[in-house]
Amino acid sequence: MKPPYEITSSILKLVTSISEKIGEVNANFLNRPSPKLRKQNRVKTIHSSLKIEGNTLTEEQITALLENKRVIGPKKDVIEVLNAIKIYEHLERYDPSSEKSFLQAHQQLMEGLVENAGKYRTQSVGIVKASKVEHLAPPHANVPYLMKNLFEYLKTSDDIELIKSCVFHYEMEFIHPFLDGNGRMGRLWQTLILMEKYPIFEFLPFETLISNNQEQYYNALAKSDKSGESTVFIEYMLNVIDLSIGELLKFNNRTWNEKDRLEYFVSLNKTEFTRKDYMDVFKDISSATASRDLKKGTEIHLFEKIGEKNKTKYRIN
Repeated sequence: MKPPYEITSSILKLVTSISEKIGEVNANFLNRPSPKLRKQNRVKTIHSSLKIEGNTLTEEQITALLENKRVIGPKKDVIEVLNAIKIYEHLERYDPSSEKSFLQAHQQLMEGLVENAGKYRTQSVGIVKASKVEHLAPPHANVPYLMKNLFEYLKTSDDIELIKSCVFHYEMEFIHPFLDGNGRMGRLWQTLILMEKYPIFEFLPFETLISNNQEQYYNALAKSDKSGESTVFIEYMLNVIDLSIGELLKFNNRTWNEKDRLEYFVSLNKTEFTRKDYMDVFKDISSATASRDLKKGTEIHLFEKIGEKNKTKYRIN
């Protein structure tokens, strides 16, 4: 059974806007950010997703853990971050359309934090806010069937990935298949679904915008619960994604210096290239600036120069 939702004019506008921005991302070679930006975004993703769940560690502490340094903080918070690092550094291991992979990811994400990590709940649960039951999840006996149906939707539906990822995120939160870790699993799995079609989502920390205004996130979930369909949540998440890609493009439009350009170009993993190839990436620089960049890159041994004059090429070291 296909999960219920409506295609609204707002959803259509957001899908169009996101698609245009993704085209711009690809045209500007931003689908593979520099290693430095990738690391920064990974830290932001982990920090934001866990902050939503009450984790107290800072971005600086998470960076330290990424670098295998010791930090002082609550044991539970440190374990949560270490588990998330293992997941986000190896996203390619998980198949977004596989329920088995989904359970393995939960087991890794919640290892040492809950009993029966990687297994569906065997008791009833509800979400309580200020002594009021906000959401009563379906009976635990229905969870395996509901999740199987949800993964069937992922595999067989011809919905576009942008919408499908939002539907999965909402429906999984509604089913609440685990005793703990549902929120971070919903956000992780939406990332994986989108990554399969658009690689940029591996490095796009849209969780940051969610954590900056968590009330909107929970309101969108609650409104969808009340209406019995995920339309409101789809609109909310597409808006978050649209804003996140906009932030990435805004970052790219900043003034790049020589070091930024060289670091980014090397991250594109080109084996050999010419000055023209370099200028095709950085369209706004002059040929003189490109020559100075390439001279500097050669001096600091990022690449070596081969040939002379109009036959000059460069080989990445």
